[in-house]
Amino acid sequence: MDYRQLCASESSVPLFCRDYWLDAVAPGAWDAIVLDNAGTPLGAWPFVRHRHLGFEYLQMPVLTQFLGPWIAYPAGQKQHSRLSHEKDVFTALIERLPAHDYLIQNFHHSITNWLPFHWQGFTQTTRYTYLLDDLRDLDAVHAGFRSNIKTDIKKAKKAVAVVVTEDLDRFWAVNQKTFARQDKSPPYSLELLRRLDTALAARGQRRIFLAEDASGAVHAGVYLVWDEHTAYYLMSGGDPALRSSGATSLLVWDAIQHAATVTRSFDFEGSMMEPVERFIRAFGATQRPYSQLAHVGTRKMQLRLLAEQLLGRR
Repeated sequence: MDYRQLCASESSVPLFCRDYWLDAVAPGAWDAIVLDNAGTPLGAWPFVRHRHLGFEYLQMPVLTQFLGPWIAYPAGQKQHSRLSHEKDVFTALIERLPAHDYLIQNFHHSITNWLPFHWQGFTQTTRYTYLLDDLRDLDAVHAGFRSNIKTDIKKAKKAVAVVVTEDLDRFWAVNQKTFARQDKSPPYSLELLRRLDTALAARGQRRIFLAEDASGAVHAGVYLVWDEHTAYYLMSGGDPALRSSGATSLLVWDAIQHAATVTRSFDFEGSMMEPVERFIRAFGATQRPYSQLAHVGTRKMQLRLLAEQLLGRR
């Protein structure tokens, strides 16, 4: 079984790990290991190759919250058997990784057992995302919002209208304003975003929300993606001159309401940046830890990292 067959047959493979997602964000640069037993899948591990300054990296592509291994669990396993199964599958996947100088990946929050990776020399950093785990009761979800978010939503409803659009360029324009305000360049190109948007639109797995006023000015935009398990707050943007309207809060609420019609939960994707985390946390979502794992595969990379550490101290 190859990885595309696995993605076609297993609905539990998350959105960010699917072949068409990787085709869009890392064309020609991704590959995957697949373990199976007589055609029955046991596990898989997609990764993206990148070569820089003579070093071979296995890393995360842009706009991708997590990769890491996918594992199939036999039905009715007891906990001790489940952990044994994880050890066997994860160890087999690690042994089949291609040669690399450095690997870094974010794992899905459902992978809580990283001991098999620790035993193979990986290091781990805990990061956080925020989840609305159950979208069935939207009144309860709204009740969990902090008061300032509710106030922003009410205020925004008087200033803007929420528009669902197919016009990617309009979203791109407001998305770029957020980076410009921070004097940063976007980590992705419009060409890449078009590839991704085309793939997702063809499968009915994305929606673009804009908040515009009576003059047609776009205050903010949100780009939502989903699979059958989770919706993801993938991208957003806002006009710095119009931030006081509260439009982003309104768009997030509309995105949550739409997500409830197509999937089960809502993932804000988290952030380690304090201002962003504060905004996300105000929607009453549950903090969920996930692991970022790294592995140094060669002596020359160990020496390079040591040199960088020494230079940093100086």
